[in-house]
Amino acid sequence: MSVKVPKDRTIDNTIALFKDGYEFVPKRVQSHHLDVYETRLLGEKVALISGEEGAKLFYDTDRMNRNGALPSRVLKTLFGEDAIQTMDGDAHTHRKLLFMSLMTPEALENLRELTTTYWERFTGKWQGMKKVVLYDEVRELLCRTACEWAGVPLTEKEVDKRTRDLSNMIDGFSAIGPKHIESRKARKRSEKWIEDLIKKIREGKLELKEGTALYEMAVHRDLDGQLLDTRMAAIELLNVIRPLIAISKFLTFGAVAFEDYPETKPQVAEDDDYLFHFAQEVRRYYPFVPFLGARVDHDFTWQQYPFKEGQLVIIDIYGTNHDPKLWEKPDEFQPERFQDWKGGLFDLIPQGGGDYYKGHRCPGEWPTLEVLQASFRFMSKHLHYTVPKQDYSYNLRKMPALPKSGFIMKNVSMK
Repeated sequence: MSVKVPKDRTIDNTIALFKDGYEFVPKRVQSHHLDVYETRLLGEKVALISGEEGAKLFYDTDRMNRNGALPSRVLKTLFGEDAIQTMDGDAHTHRKLLFMSLMTPEALENLRELTTTYWERFTGKWQGMKKVVLYDEVRELLCRTACEWAGVPLTEKEVDKRTRDLSNMIDGFSAIGPKHIESRKARKRSEKWIEDLIKKIREGKLELKEGTALYEMAVHRDLDGQLLDTRMAAIELLNVIRPLIAISKFLTFGAVAFEDYPETKPQVAEDDDYLFHFAQEVRRYYPFVPFLGARVDHDFTWQQYPFKEGQLVIIDIYGTNHDPKLWEKPDEFQPERFQDWKGGLFDLIPQGGGDYYKGHRCPGEWPTLEVLQASFRFMSKHLHYTVPKQDYSYNLRKMPALPKSGFIMKNVSMK
């Protein structure tokens, strides 16, 4: 027997989604006894789910599919059309193994070392600047780091262009008007850039070390034994590089955390465990991904709600990371909460939940943690700067969110 689940009374709530931003799902689901809530978006009946149990359902590949779940505006800007985020079944598992093969201990250690090296180089540049807008600078820092780590050649002439395009792909997916149009153009330019590199490798005009993301995407064969077409190889390589540039938002929020919670900074500088806890709390506390979508594979009932085949389901990423049933005082920044954390697969989900190899959890979570820890350690232990008066508040209605000032630093030097 099903019950009458809570639902929006209005005909359509698409405008409300853009108005409420990160709070769209939690303000609906968390005020009721179930982890599911019904609404309508673009005329379609949609199930909103949240919490640990909601995440378990969303990442159950027997019940949920990704194909057809993401709107075209997201695919044509952020993820790329027909990319791994849209795949299901054996094809998805095979493609996912390609991404996971890049996450070896040696590769991750190399990424951490590269990150530190670029922080040192950029600090040298910042010492001669009157002011540094951290968000602007770390985007370039991470673009250089990501490309070198992935084996992607990047000339000095194109650094600004590639950094700007990769950033626009991230910032424009939810925008309306010119900003969204520019985001689409940025994706087209970026795909063409990487396609040309893929072609050069296959033609023997560019040699690379095996194991780099560029090389592996160029030689990867799908289940049918065929090489990925050059555009798809380019899209998937961008799905390695782009998320590393997106970490610039976490780094900027981390700088804000150092100012708002100054007691954390000396602990991050000296304590490896606390460094990890701080990085995790930045990922949990600050807004990053608001929500994600999937399609119901077949009819079933969950928490007395009838899910129908093909129905759109949205998981509340931000709300789950702030769920009072999972986190004590969820709206307080407390790295110490991770001292006794058991490493659940469905409670901390800023980059997805579930199994890395068979499910849809983002393989970029491991590189994210490496970059964050290397960066926060450097910022706390080796970077001296003063913080002028500024507005580094952020708006949860804006997706993706970012401190308004971008975090301004002055008098930057090495400690």
